[in-house]
Amino acid sequence: MQSYIFLDLDDTLFQTLRKCPLGADDPHLQVRASLADGTGNSYATQKQQWLWHWLAQGFKIVAVTGRDSLAFDRVSLPFQEEVVLNHGAVILTKQREIDQVWMTNMKQNLPVYHEKLLELWQAIIIYCQQDNGYKTKLIEDFDITWYGVIKHVEATEIALTPLLNYIIKLHPHIQDGSLYWHLNGNNLAVLPKIINKESAVSYLMAQYKQQHPELLTFGAGDSHTDAPFMSLCDYALIPKNTQLFNTLASSK
Repeated sequence: MQSYIFLDLDDTLFQTLRKCPLGADDPHLQVRASLADGTGNSYATQKQQWLWHWLAQGFKIVAVTGRDSLAFDRVSLPFQEEVVLNHGAVILTKQREIDQVWMTNMKQNLPVYHEKLLELWQAIIIYCQQDNGYKTKLIEDFDITWYGVIKHVEATEIALTPLLNYIIKLHPHIQDGSLYWHLNGNNLAVLPKIINKESAVSYLMAQYKQQHPELLTFGAGDSHTDAPFMSLCDYALIPKNTQLFNTLASSK
C-alpha cells in the first residue's frame, strides 16, 4: 500500500523563532527556511526534526503551502513529490514545472474573481491609510496576482481584527462567497474562492489513486484553511497549540 502525506509547512513543520517554545534558548533548533537575503527565519524544533525524518522513511511527502515559488525555494528540505503553492493556486510537478492542466483551469476562471479582489483591495488600502502599522501586499507568482495579505507591525490578530470586522467581512464579495478571508496570527489573507488547498489536494489525490490501487493518505496542518484538505485524507495530523488544535480543544 502506497502512503502519501499532504503536509502544510509554516507552523506545522517549522515556525519563526518567536513561535518556538523555548525561542533562541533552544539549542536543538535547525534552520528550515530563510529570507531572500539568506538570513534564517524559520526553525524546526527537535520534535519537528524527528517528525520529518519519520515521514521521509515511509511516506511520499507532498508540500501544501501558502508560500509562493520563491519562498518555497528557500525551504531547505528535500521535497521530491508534487508541490501545492499559493494556497492551492499553483501546482508544480516533480520536475518543478507548472502543472499546465491545473494552471489553465485557474487562468480560465480567475479573471472574474480578480476584478472582485481588486475592488475589495481598494477598500482595504483606503482603510489601512488610517494606521501606518498596516502592511498590505498583493501576492504575485508566475506573473499572476493570486490573493492579498495584510500584516500589522504589532504582529497580533487583535491589531488586524478591526480591518477584518469593519471592511472585509462586510464587503459584498465576501458576503456573496466570491472571496473569502483567513486570519491566523499576523496574517490576514483575502482570496478568491477558487483558490484553496482542498481543491488542489483533491486534484492530486485523484491522480495518485489512478497510479496506486491501494492508497493510504494523511493530512497535516495547523490552521482552519488546512482542515478541508485534511478531511479528504484517511488520517489527520495536527500540531499542538496551533489554531486548528485550539479550536478542537475548545469544543470539548
